Amino acid sequence: MNSVREESGATSVRPADVITRRVDADPDIPAAVAALVRAALDPPPGSAESTANATSSGLDGVFLRAIRVRGFRGIGPETTLELPTGPGLTLVTGRNGSGKSSFAEAAELALTGGNRRWDGRSTAWREGWRNLHRSGPVRVELELRTDGPEPALTVAREWDAEEPLPGGTWTQRHGDGPAQVFASGDWALPMELYRPFLSYSELGALVDGKPSELFDALHQLLGLDELIVAHERIRVRRLDLERAARTARRDRQTLLTELAEVTDPRARRAVALLREPAPDIAALETLVGDTAGGPEPAALRAVLALELPSAGRIAALAARISTAAAAVAAATSPEMAADLRVLDVLRAAYAHVTTHGPPAADPAFSSAGSRTGPDADDHRTAPCPVCGGGTLDRQWSLDTAAAIDGLSVRTADLVRARDELTRALAELRVLTGEHPPALAAAETAGLDTVALGEAWVRWVGLPESGEPHELPGRLRAEHEHLSAELDFAQQCAGKELDRLDEAWAPFAPRLSAWLQLTRTVTAQAAERQTTRAAEEWLKAATARVRDERLAPLAGTARWVWQTLRQQSSVELGGIHLQGNANSARRVQLEVTVDDVDGAALGVMSQGELHALGLALFLPRATVAASPFRFVVIDDPVQAMDPAKVDGLARVLATVAWERQVVVFTHDDRLAEAVRRMQIDARIVEVQRRERSVVEVRLSSDPVHRYLDDARALLRTPQLPRTIADELVATCCRSALEAASLARAKRVLLGGGMDHREVQRRIDRAQSTRAMVTLAVLGPGHRIEDLNKQLAKEGRWAVEVVRDATAGAHVPIDRDLAELIADTERFAEWLAG
Repeated sequence: MNSVREESGATSVRPADVITRRVDADPDIPAAVAALVRAALDPPPGSAESTANATSSGLDGVFLRAIRVRGFRGIGPETTLELPTGPGLTLVTGRNGSGKSSFAEAAELALTGGNRRWDGRSTAWREGWRNLHRSGPVRVELELRTDGPEPALTVAREWDAEEPLPGGTWTQRHGDGPAQVFASGDWALPMELYRPFLSYSELGALVDGKPSELFDALHQLLGLDELIVAHERIRVRRLDLERAARTARRDRQTLLTELAEVTDPRARRAVALLREPAPDIAALETLVGDTAGGPEPAALRAVLALELPSAGRIAALAARISTAAAAVAAATSPEMAADLRVLDVLRAAYAHVTTHGPPAADPAFSSAGSRTGPDADDHRTAPCPVCGGGTLDRQWSLDTAAAIDGLSVRTADLVRARDELTRALAELRVLTGEHPPALAAAETAGLDTVALGEAWVRWVGLPESGEPHELPGRLRAEHEHLSAELDFAQQCAGKELDRLDEAWAPFAPRLSAWLQLTRTVTAQAAERQTTRAAEEWLKAATARVRDERLAPLAGTARWVWQTLRQQSSVELGGIHLQGNANSARRVQLEVTVDDVDGAALGVMSQGELHALGLALFLPRATVAASPFRFVVIDDPVQAMDPAKVDGLARVLATVAWERQVVVFTHDDRLAEAVRRMQIDARIVEVQRRERSVVEVRLSSDPVHRYLDDARALLRTPQLPRTIADELVATCCRSALEAASLARAKRVLLGGGMDHREVQRRIDRAQSTRAMVTLAVLGPGHRIEDLNKQLAKEGRWAVEVVRDATAGAHVPIDRDLAELIADTERFAEWLAG
């Protein structure tokens, strides 16, 4: 038990502080790893962990004063089990069905809101929590004494007649103050850490239950939860980083596999880039941003962009050309053509004189382009450029100007018609344009543009092909044909583009997402290594702290087991916690059977398993840091042999030095062992009468209980004398047998005889005289020698054994009050 008290000092230091000091003292830990460990150990302000570390339940020094029950389980009318407040051992005894376990379950229910004994039971079993003999409200109440300014504390649960078990009201009251809602939050963590209740069903579960449950209980008891939380923070971050890296690798391989099936040139380029050991991220980003998709899709899009003039515009132009050509034809004649040629010559000569000739003295210009009037003085003269002999003088200029004016008037209609035709043909050249280069590029992209190209060549050559009067018909025909070819080619180009885009389009966002993830993973490479190193370092450090803190508790468990096991060949060595919150968790018990290491728990008897369960429960429930100064154990004796019962009595007596120990048992062997070993204990007996009326009374030893019953029978006037005499004698005989049994066990066990051998000797003592002989003379003596030994004490000793034995069967001539007194005297002599 001292080891548990020593552990309280160790656990008073926060494990986070211990780890922080070790981080500071480790010269080999990288700075980044150390910083990450420190950050993980310090919860952010306002977080759940930080709030939990800053709050405390305020509970301390909690003892039981009374358990009061009404209408719950086996208890009908309200019954109270009073308990001595403070350290000490109390045994609550009673046969099965007496209602004693109802007190234990009520106490657990009042403080925890549940009952471990009910876990895993059927619904019908759990629903039997109301007493069958009492209707109306159900109430369980626990009176406690705590350290602090208000030591008296009452906790109660009460249900109306129809309320289910999870319902009801749950209250607490300090002293005589008002009832308040039970502060379950203040009790939850201490109850989880230092749970002071242990039922029979839990004894086996502590050892052969889920391996993780005992691990979690001990791990939490050691105060290592904040280290687990810190480890979990690092682990979660490490998993996130590694998950991102794995996702990037997996997505890259998936993209490679799927893109290899795509014919789009962008997909081919992406595959080539992704196959590189270190893909060119910039090139891939450029590829993802390439909406054109390379030269082939660009050529196809260029074909889609080609446009022709509308049919309406072509029709209007054809009509214009046709009109202009007809006008030209109508205005044209040989004479008119000659006039136009003369007009052109005269205009050229006149322009030559006015531009290059020297000035003349008397200028006069006509309306054909010469200047006249006051400013006509600036005229020029020049030699004739045709004959070289004449002079183009002022008179010539006047005559020529007049001739030009006349010819202009005569040829005006033809000139206008020709100008209109020229303008119409110019517009046609603009509309037909040039042969588009996109057609050749589209051919290389796999698009058949031969027919379209030929049609386009004819379209471009229209302005220079044939006579003007033929153009309108050809214009309409070529436009219609080219439109049909272009429409067909564009449909083919559109389908090809749709096919390429349909195959590529899903990959562009996926590649973009992969690029973003890859950039992030690359940037986090150093952090990924740091988290792995920090996790390993903290895991190892936590294991060392865990082993250090577990050692005192393991020492206490070994002491408990050593005391309990008695003649068992099973040895309990070390206790180790293996695994962590994220792996297989179990408590490794170093158990040896007959000096064979590594023996399985399966070779242990049920009693040994229960003893081992107690060895694991008591160190945890009695750790000095626990606010509960009591433990409640229900029925721990059931599967134990007599030797372990003696060991249990010693363990409970030792624990009771500092704890209030309350043990419920239907097995009289524990009470007998306590009396025989003269252990200071209070023994309470619970009896259940008709209609679930439960009585609680202070129990004496069996000898005095039988003698009290004998005196009560003697004082009962309603009993006929003959029946009373027989019953009184029977009680005296039972008192003699109980006193003899107690002496025999005390003497034989004290002399070093094995428990099993003592039990065999007792079992062979089939009569009262045989039992008295075993107690007085010891093993190996004859019953015939008993009276000789008793006579040494006086005739009264011989007569009390004779009369008590005979009186249980036949009437005896003796005062029964005297028989009771002598029986008590004989029991005291045996106890001396």
